[in-house]
Amino acid sequence: MDKKESINQKVYTCPMHSEVISDKPSRCPKCKIKLILKNESRIMNHEEKMITHHDSPVTTNQKPITKLYTCPMDPEITSKEPGTCPKCGMDLVPMVKNDHDHEGHLGMEEDFKRRFFIALPLTLIVLILSPKIQDWFNFSIPQFPGYNLVLLILTSIIVLYCGWPFYKMARGELRKKNPAMMTLVSLAVLSGYFFSIAATFIFKGESLYWEISTLVLAFLFGHWMEMRAVRGATGALAELARLIPPTAHLIKGNEIVDVQTDQLQKNDTVLVRPGEKIPIDAVVIDGQSSVNESMVTGESRPVSKQKGDKVIGGTINNDGSLTVKVTKTGEETAIAQIMDLIREAQGSKPQVQRLADRAAGWLTYIALIVGTFTFLFWFFVNPQGTVFAGTLAITVIVIACPHALGLAIPTVTTITSTLAAKNGILIRDMRAIEIARKLNYVVFDKTGTLTEGKFGVSGVIALGNESEKEILKLAAAVEVQSQHSIAQGIVKAAKERKIEIPQVKNFKSVPGKGAKGQVVGREILVGNQTFLNEEGVETEQFEKKITVSADQTFIWVAQDKKAIGVIALEDVIREESRRAIKALSAMGIKTAMLTGDNEQIAATVAKKLGVDTYFAEVLPQDKVDKIKELQKTGNIVAMVGDGVNDAASLTQAHVGIAIGAGTDVAVESAEVVLVKNDPLDVVKAIKLSQKTNTKMKQNLAWATGYNVFAIPLAAGILYSVGILLRPEWAALLMSASSIIVVSNALLLGKENLTV
Repeated sequence: MDKKESINQKVYTCPMHSEVISDKPSRCPKCKIKLILKNESRIMNHEEKMITHHDSPVTTNQKPITKLYTCPMDPEITSKEPGTCPKCGMDLVPMVKNDHDHEGHLGMEEDFKRRFFIALPLTLIVLILSPKIQDWFNFSIPQFPGYNLVLLILTSIIVLYCGWPFYKMARGELRKKNPAMMTLVSLAVLSGYFFSIAATFIFKGESLYWEISTLVLAFLFGHWMEMRAVRGATGALAELARLIPPTAHLIKGNEIVDVQTDQLQKNDTVLVRPGEKIPIDAVVIDGQSSVNESMVTGESRPVSKQKGDKVIGGTINNDGSLTVKVTKTGEETAIAQIMDLIREAQGSKPQVQRLADRAAGWLTYIALIVGTFTFLFWFFVNPQGTVFAGTLAITVIVIACPHALGLAIPTVTTITSTLAAKNGILIRDMRAIEIARKLNYVVFDKTGTLTEGKFGVSGVIALGNESEKEILKLAAAVEVQSQHSIAQGIVKAAKERKIEIPQVKNFKSVPGKGAKGQVVGREILVGNQTFLNEEGVETEQFEKKITVSADQTFIWVAQDKKAIGVIALEDVIREESRRAIKALSAMGIKTAMLTGDNEQIAATVAKKLGVDTYFAEVLPQDKVDKIKELQKTGNIVAMVGDGVNDAASLTQAHVGIAIGAGTDVAVESAEVVLVKNDPLDVVKAIKLSQKTNTKMKQNLAWATGYNVFAIPLAAGILYSVGILLRPEWAALLMSASSIIVVSNALLLGKENLTV
């Protein structure tokens, strides 16, 4: 495309979805809003080329990561492939579409809504034509030929068409030999419907047309509202999928081509402009910027990025242009791995959910038994007529539907995994979150967890006339050539102090001892005391000036064979570690530290941190024994490590927590994965566990308590004092109960986990 063509070409975009671009006026495929002419300042320059909706896309074998399927009635069921729900037998619906559209739950919500508004006017007509309603409201409509037939036709449309989703789901339950809520709903509606047909054409009794019509209407309204609530509770995966922009600026030679993100391949070069989302996991090859990674890691502060740094797909580039090379695609990306972990967590069941599932199964049979006995009692023992006995039996079956009990735990675990992911906490197994609230011991690996695992300068001791700044400058000039962690610590300290580091000549490294070189015409030696002594430098006279600390390493600096200073370094303790230990102590949880360091260093670091106990000189293979040692005394133990050499101890602990996973979140040995290297996230995970279990208990208390009171009421226990529950009110109460547990779970998403 030449400059003239790019200037004259009209480009249209959606005001609500800026990623939608077309070369012709049309409507947005997502929200159906008319596309508007894109601002001229935003039209691509002469170096860029656009691939619009009307161009042929580049084909690729890369598998998209955003196609997911879920059960509309059991949101904890998710699958990468279409099929049927293993719980209720319903067809799975798309949860996240490839075009980043709305969740499949929206389709079910709209279906219930449509059927509700079809049933509403028909039900009103049935109510107006029903003699009992006319008696109650003191009006009358003369009966006409075919009166009962009209009622039957209207009720049939309501029952057979509007109520069809319930029977389809019931068929799935029965096919799976798992009768549950929809089986009861279908039984209640169809038994009343066929009873009314018999009463109309066979034994000429009182029918239940208006009762059954209002019952279906109540069910439709309840499920419509419920699906709205459930859709809000299952948005985690959809939100993650929407983080990935649909298009990317692919650099091809001297051209910039806009392509679909899922067409990118490894080693492709991509341009990311300021304010844009990074389309895929990559490494920076040119440019400098800061990136907002909060949506993936939970880190609120922008992270500086320059050449060689990794960037995560879905994060936001702030203030500079970056040229990046693609390193991961499809299922390998961080977002895809996080989505897999969330699916895994939502599919895992805490023990309390297993109990709830069993209780829901038993409740189905209890409802059938109580409903049968209710009919027999009011028909034979205390005869009130067939219609009365049948109505109460239907009411019992309706109100005892175990849907609230079935939703009580899955909705909480779904919200928990969402809230956790937003805070950089990825849960692989919900049973770990159930256990975490009971923890009384948290064991931390020292290096890289409580400490940074990098040497930092803690002090500079001048032995002559040179200033501390001069000593650090000369040492950094030599060490800048070395890759040793101590050398890097010295160089970093010099840079942090804005010290200009001169060039070194004739650099030579002596493994295990130090290094030397020519700096501004002087011979500089940097290393341990033995190294300087071997090079003919006297150090003994300065030993009294050095206060030895067990956790410090001392590096001597000499200039022209004369000792001029000593640099003290230590493994830097994270400030967050102290706060985390203090917070855990305030929660009544003891802490321990595992380290391979000697007793003196371990004791010093433990004292600085304030941990309750420590284990020194522990080899990686011996860490699991220390965990067992704590468990033998009855402690519920969590192990926190980097997942590299802690696999056995993470598995042995009641809860294994891998910390600092970054973009590599697939840590098999841990039940909980912390994206950031921040010990405070351990405290957040435990707080989340406590809040999650509180919500579970609240939902279970409501769901079970509701049935304890509602079933006897539906059976007519208070009929003698004039209180009777009708089927349509039972349907609304049953649906309201489900909405309450879902809404209560949604409140968990508003919790603040800040320590």
